[in-house]
Amino acid sequence: MLGCLIWLILLVLSWPLALIALLLYPVFWLLSLPFRLIGITVDALFETLRAILGLPARVLRGPRG
Repeated sequence: MLGCLIWLILLVLSWPLALIALLLYPVFWLLSLPFRLIGITVDALFETLRAILGLPARVLRGPRG
């Protein structure tokens, strides 16, 4: 929502710049996609390590209820 509002303000102030931004947005999105995938992978790796390292404490704690 905020991005759309900023783009509309840019459109009113400088429409050629707004059109260039509109055309270049997919290019920047495609260029940032590999970095997002790397971030998701690293986050999943750290979550897996945290689960593996926390498993002995869960086993020793026993069942709850």
